[in-house]
Amino acid sequence: MPHPRTHLQAGTATTTAVGPDWQGWSDAWTGHIPVLTGRDDLTVTVALGAGGGAPACFYPDERRIEVDATHIGTPDVANPRRAGHKKLVPTAYGLLVHEAAHASHSHWRTPPGTPPVVAAVAELLEESRIEHRQRSRRRGDRRWLRHTVTTLISPDDAPVDDPWHAGHLAGLLLARVDARIVTAKDIKGVRAAVTAILGRRRLLQLREVWRQAHSTDDTDAEQMIDLAWRWCRILGIDPWQQSQPPTPDPGVFAGRLAQALTDYLAHAAGLTPAEYRARQISARFSAPATWSRRDPTDAEHAAARHLAARLRRARTHQPEPDTRPALIPPGRLRTRHAITAQAQRAAGTIPTATPWQQRATLPPPKPTLHLAVIVDVSYSMHPYAAPMSSAGWILAHAARSSDAVTATIAFGSDVTLLVPPRQRPTQVQDMHTFGGSSTFIDAVKLADELLHLRQPGRLRMLAVVSDGDLDDIPAAQRLVSALHRAGCAVLWLRPADLDGHTFTDTTTVLVADPVQAIDHIAGAAVTALEQA
Repeated sequence: MPHPRTHLQAGTATTTAVGPDWQGWSDAWTGHIPVLTGRDDLTVTVALGAGGGAPACFYPDERRIEVDATHIGTPDVANPRRAGHKKLVPTAYGLLVHEAAHASHSHWRTPPGTPPVVAAVAELLEESRIEHRQRSRRRGDRRWLRHTVTTLISPDDAPVDDPWHAGHLAGLLLARVDARIVTAKDIKGVRAAVTAILGRRRLLQLREVWRQAHSTDDTDAEQMIDLAWRWCRILGIDPWQQSQPPTPDPGVFAGRLAQALTDYLAHAAGLTPAEYRARQISARFSAPATWSRRDPTDAEHAAARHLAARLRRARTHQPEPDTRPALIPPGRLRTRHAITAQAQRAAGTIPTATPWQQRATLPPPKPTLHLAVIVDVSYSMHPYAAPMSSAGWILAHAARSSDAVTATIAFGSDVTLLVPPRQRPTQVQDMHTFGGSSTFIDAVKLADELLHLRQPGRLRMLAVVSDGDLDDIPAAQRLVSALHRAGCAVLWLRPADLDGHTFTDTTTVLVADPVQAIDHIAGAAVTALEQA
């Protein structure tokens, strides 16, 4: 969900142009807004891109509500003048109801001189307060407010596990339980994650704050600001020393809060967490339209087969004595299984029990290899674009036939998921180099989310192809060190002819020929399997 202050804007704003396709929606909802608010001085603008950067927005000085038509879809999806149309556009109508709640109940202004962190908390408390008031006045609106909450909250609302973001998530979701918008069952996992970070005592103190906010008068700015100060004290924040809201450390991976929020959103959407993440990742990290696809060459097919064979041999390296079950002798008789097999035959079924245990020379069990490849596609890395495009296709096909999981991610001005895990693309996606390398941190976090690079129980490796000339080197180093401490090997391939930064907790290799980068990655994967 957008930060509260992004959709409650004081002052004068540029009027959003309404196209002819959406004029009917604007007129219909302008006529309907008095029903929701009891006010007849408001106008509603429905247009693509409306909302001032948020899904919807209320401008109190201009007495105008804006709703982004993106959440409706097409103008002909429903007739906005018919009462039943709400069921066809529940998210957009929920946005209208939420902004109507602001128009009806947000009649206080933040006093001048209020520290920004206090103002941010007051505006957070205002979210559940106005929805509580709207529901008390119009009980049927709860349905639409609930739908909006479960649709527009984002895992980005909990980027790190710290008290500030735990409190922020509590204010967004747990407070809405007391506002009777969502149920305690809905946010059971979120409550557990918030409690683990804040502790029961602090969470109970925060709950007392938002419950007092729910009973605060619509015009009582002093009470809302006092509650915000109290909230800051509970979280250990001194607004005079730390006037701005705490910002997440980019060098820290997301944790329990993000996981719990993702599970909540998946359940609300009727999806499994894996399905929900897959949809989100596909929407956010798809390849640019300018990146072309081509059929793989014979050389790439051969390279994939060769690497798959090497990985299979690595898994069967150095066979060891072991035992295996068998249906027939020779071997050691296992009495319990023999009795089971006899009972199965007597029942007229095909025996599945294995009465005999034979000695055999078997390869040792190997963990599954999880390999993430992150490729720098900033302009200086142009010679590596074509070879690493091939590498992504080769690794995906080799992994599919050798019990491994790989993913290839490109980072530059944006992050692109070139080859997702457990997929075998039919074509090669050619990368293009452009811009800078500002999104390395996002690429590493995406790799960790896809392949669980910090979780034990599997063989994990991250291969980075970059000169190391990144925007935020200290934060990038903290992420790399966190992976290293978690047992994930980090291979960094640096072009020998480019200046750059060398990271600690990595195995850094200078590469003279871009094609050699593929060999280094494949060799490291094979070696890791052999030594596992």
